Parts: sequence; C-alpha cells; structure tokens
Amino acid sequence: MKFEAIIVGGGPGGAVAALSLARAGWSVAVIEKSRFPRQKVCGEFLSATNLPLLRRLGVAETFSELAGLEVSRVALFAGETSLFSTMPHPQSAEGQGRALGRDQLDTLLLERASAAGAAIFQPWSATELSRRGNRLCCRIASRESQASRELEAPIVIAAHGSWESGILPTQPVRKPARKGDLFGFKARFCGSQLPRGTMPLLVFPGGYGGMVHTDHGQVSLSCCVRRDRLDWLRQADATASAGEAVLKHIQESCRGAREALAEARLNGPVLSVGPIRPGIRRPYRDGIFLVGNAAGEAHPIIAEGISMAMQSAWLLCEHLAARREQVLKGEALEEIGRAYSQAWQRHFAPRIRAAAFFAQLAMRPATANALLPLLKLFPQALTLGALWSGKANQIVLPVSAVNAV
Repeated sequence: MKFEAIIVGGGPGGAVAALSLARAGWSVAVIEKSRFPRQKVCGEFLSATNLPLLRRLGVAETFSELAGLEVSRVALFAGETSLFSTMPHPQSAEGQGRALGRDQLDTLLLERASAAGAAIFQPWSATELSRRGNRLCCRIASRESQASRELEAPIVIAAHGSWESGILPTQPVRKPARKGDLFGFKARFCGSQLPRGTMPLLVFPGGYGGMVHTDHGQVSLSCCVRRDRLDWLRQADATASAGEAVLKHIQESCRGAREALAEARLNGPVLSVGPIRPGIRRPYRDGIFLVGNAAGEAHPIIAEGISMAMQSAWLLCEHLAARREQVLKGEALEEIGRAYSQAWQRHFAPRIRAAAFFAQLAMRPATANALLPLLKLFPQALTLGALWSGKANQIVLPVSAVNAV
C-alpha cells in the first residue's frame, strides 16, 4: 500500500500532521496502536497559542464547546503557601487557554484527519521498518486479529511519544531503573473547589504537579513523582495503590490542593505512566521526521506537552508541503530535515530548557522553600515563568497549509 507519508502515532502530534497533509492533498496513513476514545496521563491544557491553529484546522468551534473554563490565572500551591498571578496572553489569540481530556481531543483530531482523507489503521502497531531505495517500508499488524499489511512511503513521521519502546530507531531502549526516574500520574475529580480560571503549580517533596478545570466541570490533577519518593510512599502505606499514595501525599503537602479537593470525588481510576524521558532528541534522521515528545519532551511542570506536539507537527508540515515534489521523489530530505531541525530548536528547545530548570527547583525542597519568601513579595514572577515556558510564544502559521485549508 503506497502513501506519500506514514505517521506512527495518532495522538495530537500525529493527528495534526495527518490532518494538515491530507488537507494539502497528500495521501497519508496513520498507525495508532490504541482504540479511541481512551484516557491518557496528560495535563490536558492547551495554551492560547494553539487557538489560531485549531481554527485553521477547522476544530476550534468544537474544541470551545467541549473544553473547560478559560485559564486566566496561574498559581503556586507549596506547603501552606498559595500564590496567584495573571496568565500571560498572546496578542493574536482569541481568548485564553483551556483544557480538554485526551479521550475527546485525540478522537476529535483523528476523526477530522480521517474525514480529510487520511487512512487510519487503528488499533495497529508498527512491527518492522526497512528502506528500499528512496522509500521506507513499514510492516504493521492488527492488535485484534492476525491481519498484517506493508505500507510504503518516502517519509515516516514519528509521533509515538518518548517513553514506549518499539521497532523504530526513534523509539527508546529500556534503561536500568534509577532513583531519580519520574513517574507520571493523573486523576480527575468532580466537585472540586479549585478557584475558577486558575491553574496552580503544585510543589511537594519528591515531585511536582498541576491542576486545571477541564471538560464536564471536572478538575484534572496530573503530577510527576521521583521513583525513590514513590517507593517510600508505598512502603509507608502498603494497603494503598501507588496512585492513592501519591494523591494523599500531595494533599498532605499542599494546603491549596487539600482545600481544592476537600469535598471532591475521584472520577475513575488514577492513571500512571513512566518513567518519562524529558530531553531533546534529533528531530530528523534518514527519512524519519520526529514531532511531539518523540522530538523533545519538556518536563510537564510547564504544561506545554500537547501544545508542542501540535505545533511541531504543524511546523513540520510547512516544510514538507513547501517542497512536496522533491519529498515524493525522495530528494532533498536531508536539506528539509536540517531546516525543520533548526526551526524546531528555535521554537521548542527554550521551553524544554526552561522546564528542566523549573523542575529542578521544584524538586529540591531547600531551594523551593528559600524562594517562597521572594515569590510572596513578587508573585508576578509566576507570570514571568509562564512566559518563559512559552505560554505566549505564537508559532507562525504555515502559508502552504493555510492555503490548503
């Protein structure tokens, strides 16, 4: 089965790439291993920088109908301290950022990609990748039957995330466990008393997290916890699950979180994933273009993961669409790869570095406690932190993709 692009992963990055290219007239195949809808460990927040992109993709109205409250304030909940400041607002945005569960966001984007003409293989997995001349051949297998297919295209877009191992050279090899490994958790609550329009950063011993109003009037809490702290929590309460132990630890450590969840009800299971792999990878290698966390993952402390996935996919499609004829012949891929890599570094590397800096501060109790008096005097530093993390960094929309839309 011959295509012009094969996309591995149907999350926000893969779906935006598929929708963008399909609308520009490309034949696209998407390989997604999970059935949708499905929940996923994720902060769920999309900053206002994505609103023009959502509108160009034709999903802004549906997103607005489904998403939670606009986020107008950032906050810090650390120990007995609760500080608040304004969320920065990009001039070109048509409102503030909002949160939407991955069960709805991923389904919305992938369905629109399918409607635009993308071939969706779901639930299928990539089992082999090889090169034949100037084309890449990807063998895929159904996760529900014995069926298999072989897909062929001049390029592959890796949108598979960063932590799950697999057959692609862009997927990680399992590493030995380390005490500093970070595990992600996510829980949703009904009846929370989190102040309207507020997205707080939670700082607690051994980790950090965040809360946000999301769809259906719920509040989503997501966090990262070090392996050694998680082991300690589980030993302290052998009867509790890992998720229960983490939620209890957060509420005991943060008065703001405790008050927000005092009368809340947990809705569904506590999800977990990990260890996560923050860091910068190569955005291109031998015909394979990387987007989202596959290209580079920021510490979730800045709540930019979905934004970076969607925006990096959009950025890549600008470069591909501008030189489509050469791409289809398997030509100039190294040149396109260099141009995309440079643009990716310019737009996203500063966010990843800022996230690493903030995460290290948050996970060092002595440093965090030393900074609290200064933050109390100057809470506007929270707004500056949101700016440095990219909350107002508008990605220039691709001219070629805009014309195609």
